Amino acid sequence: MKSILKMIRPYWKALCLAAALLLLQASCDLALPAYTSDIVDVGIQNSGIEHVSPQAVRRTELDVLKAFMAEGQASYVEGLYTEENGVCRLEKLSREQWEQADEAFRLPIVIRSSLGEAAGSLDPEAAQAVRAEAERQAEQMGASLLEQTALAWVRGEAEACGLDLASLQNAYLLRTGAKMMGLALAMLAVSVTSSFLSSRVAASAAKNLRGQVFRKVVSFSSAEMDRFSTASLITRSTNDIQQVQMVIVLLLRMVLYAPIIGIGGVVRVLGTNTSMTWVIALAVALVMGVVLALMAIALPRFKKMQALVDRLNLVTREILTGLPVIRAFSRERYEEQRFDRANRDLTQTMLFTNRVMTFMMPSMMLVMNGVTVLIVWVGSHHIDRGLLQVGDLMAFITYTMQIIMAFLMLTMMSIILPRAMVAAGRIQEVLDTEASIQDPEKPQVPAERSGVLEFRDVSFRYPHAEGNVLEHISFTARPGETTAIIGSTGSGKSTLLNLIPRLYDVTEGQILLDGLDIRQMDRQELRARLGYVPQKAVLFSGSIGDNLRYGCPEAAEPVIRQAAEIAQAAEFIEAKPERYETHIAQGGTNVSGGQKQRLSIARAVAKAPEVYLFDDSFSALDYQTDAALRTALRQQVAGSTILIVAQRISTILHAEQILVLDEGRMVGAGTHEELLGSCPAYREIAESQLSQAELTQVKPLSGGGAAEIGGRQEGGASHG
Repeated sequence: MKSILKMIRPYWKALCLAAALLLLQASCDLALPAYTSDIVDVGIQNSGIEHVSPQAVRRTELDVLKAFMAEGQASYVEGLYTEENGVCRLEKLSREQWEQADEAFRLPIVIRSSLGEAAGSLDPEAAQAVRAEAERQAEQMGASLLEQTALAWVRGEAEACGLDLASLQNAYLLRTGAKMMGLALAMLAVSVTSSFLSSRVAASAAKNLRGQVFRKVVSFSSAEMDRFSTASLITRSTNDIQQVQMVIVLLLRMVLYAPIIGIGGVVRVLGTNTSMTWVIALAVALVMGVVLALMAIALPRFKKMQALVDRLNLVTREILTGLPVIRAFSRERYEEQRFDRANRDLTQTMLFTNRVMTFMMPSMMLVMNGVTVLIVWVGSHHIDRGLLQVGDLMAFITYTMQIIMAFLMLTMMSIILPRAMVAAGRIQEVLDTEASIQDPEKPQVPAERSGVLEFRDVSFRYPHAEGNVLEHISFTARPGETTAIIGSTGSGKSTLLNLIPRLYDVTEGQILLDGLDIRQMDRQELRARLGYVPQKAVLFSGSIGDNLRYGCPEAAEPVIRQAAEIAQAAEFIEAKPERYETHIAQGGTNVSGGQKQRLSIARAVAKAPEVYLFDDSFSALDYQTDAALRTALRQQVAGSTILIVAQRISTILHAEQILVLDEGRMVGAGTHEELLGSCPAYREIAESQLSQAELTQVKPLSGGGAAEIGGRQEGGASHG
C-alpha cells in the first residue's frame, strides 16, 4: 500500500479535489432518503402539512388551545396570527419561529383532540391541571405518536377553515420532488467529474510509471537484465502497471467514498432512531464475516497469480521467438503442451479465485435482504407503538443499505488490493534497483582521442558466479591495427568484448581508453566513441536509412551510402525498389541473416567511431563477402582501432595482433605466423579449419578481393 501511495503522491492536488467532490456527492446521496421520508410522512400521510402549528385556525379553537398552553406561550402565539372573518391565519415565519410555535401548539392540540368538545368548557385552572397530567403521559408516548395525533387535528382544522388540502399536498410534493431532482443532477455532475478526475490521475500515474520503469530498465546493465529476465520486465511494464492503474481508480472512487458515506449514514441513522442501531452492527458483522472468510481462501491465490502471468509470458515469448527451430525439429506438439501447462495453471488459479469471488455478491444480497426484512419486522412494532413513522422506516432501511455498501466497498478493496500491492511491489523493486554500473560523480575526458585501448590484468566474474570467466587478460589495441580474438566456444571472447562498452564492469584490473580508465568516463561519452556490432544482429522497425542512422541520426545520405558500400550491403539495397527507404519489419524478419548482419555492420560504420567492436559479426557472411568487407574496412577506417571476435581463421588471418583465449585465460598473442609456431591452442584451431598446405601458403589480403590460401581463393556464392 505504501508503494501505491508513493506513486500517486505527486497528484495530491487532484486527490484533494477528488475528496472534496466525493464529500459533496456523499452529502447529496445522504440527503435523498430524508426527502423520501418527508414525501411519505408529510406529503402523503399529512397532505403536505409540515408543522403542528396550524396555518389556519378558527378563533374559537385558537382560544381553546391557548387555555392549555404554558405561561407566555399564549401571548407569543397570538402575535403570530391575523384574524379575518373569524379565521386566524399564520404569518410567514422563520425557522426558529416555526420551532417555537410547534413547541407551543403540540401538547395543547393533543389535549384538544383527546378531550373533544369538553375541552372548551374547562376553566383556566382546570385546563392547566389537564396540561400537567398530559405532560406526564406524553413521556410514555412516542414522539412520533404525539406528532401524528397533532398533525391529524391540524389537517382537519385546515379543511374546516376552507384550505385546499389537495393543492397544498401537490405543492409540497412538487417542491420536495424538485429538490430531489436537483440533488440527483448534482450527484450526476459530481460523479462524472470525480470519475473523470480519478481516471485521469490513474492514467497519468500509469504513464509516469511506464516512463520511469522504461528509463530504469534502459539504464540497467546486463547483470540487472539477467536478474529480472526480459519476460518479467515486460510483465512488470504492462500487466503490473495496469493492475496499479485500476486500483488507483478504485482508491479514488471507492476507498475515499466508502468512509464518507459510511460515517454519514451512521450519523443520519442515529438521528432517525437510536433503538435500532443494533441491526446495523449485526449487518456489518455479517458482512465482515463473509468477506474475511472469502479473503482467507482467495488471498494466497491472488499472490500466486502474478508469478503465473510471468511464466506464461516467458513460455509464449520463447515459442514465438524460436518458432523456426520448433518447426525444424517437429516439436510443435511438445511446445503446445508446454504452453498448455502454463496456460492451464494460470487459468485454474484465476477460475478458483473467480469462483470464490462469485460467492461475494449472493452472500451480500442475502445479508442485505435479510437485514431489510429484520428492519421491517422490528420497525413495524415501533410503528405500532407510535415510536416510528413509515417514512422514517424507509429512510432507516436506505441508510442501513448505504452503510453496508460502504463496508462492502472497503472489504472488496481489501480483496482487490493485495494483487495490486504485489504488482506495485514488483514495479517498485525495478525502480529501487540501482544499476551495478554507474557513471562517476565527476566524469573525466581523455587528454587525447586516438582510440588506444588497453587491458591491464583484467579479470571478470558474472554476478553470483563461483569462478572467473576471464583471468589476467592484458593487451593493447592500437589505431590502424586489427586485434583479433579467437578461441573455443565458451572461452570468454564475447564476454571480453562486452566489458569495453561497460555492459559489465571488470571484477579486477583496468580497461583504459586513451590512457583513462573507462570507469572514470561518462558512459554516454564512452559508447559514443565505440562502434559495436553484436553477435546476433538486431534491426529495428523502420526504414533501412533509419537503421543505418541509428548511431548517428544526423548522418547525411552520402555517409550512409558509403557505410553500406563498406559493409557490402549497397548491392542488395540498391536492388530494392525503395532503396534506403525500404521498410524493415520488426526484428528484421524481411531480410536474410547475411543482409541483416551487413546492415548491422553498416550501422556501426556510419557512426564513424574511434574503436570498432565486431563480436563474431562475419559468421553469417560467405567467404568472398567476408574478405571484401574486411578489405573495405582496412582501406576506409585505417585510422580506427578494430577488435574482431571470430570463429574462422580466415577472418583474422591478417590481423596485426591475434589473441587466443582458452577457458578465460589468454594463452597466446601475436600474428598468424607467430602463433602457429608458439601457441598449440591456436595451431589446433587452424589445423581444424585449414589443410597443411594452406597453413604455410598464406598470401597477403589483396586490395579488392579475397585472401588466397594455398593457391585457392576463399569465397563462393553469397548466401546473405
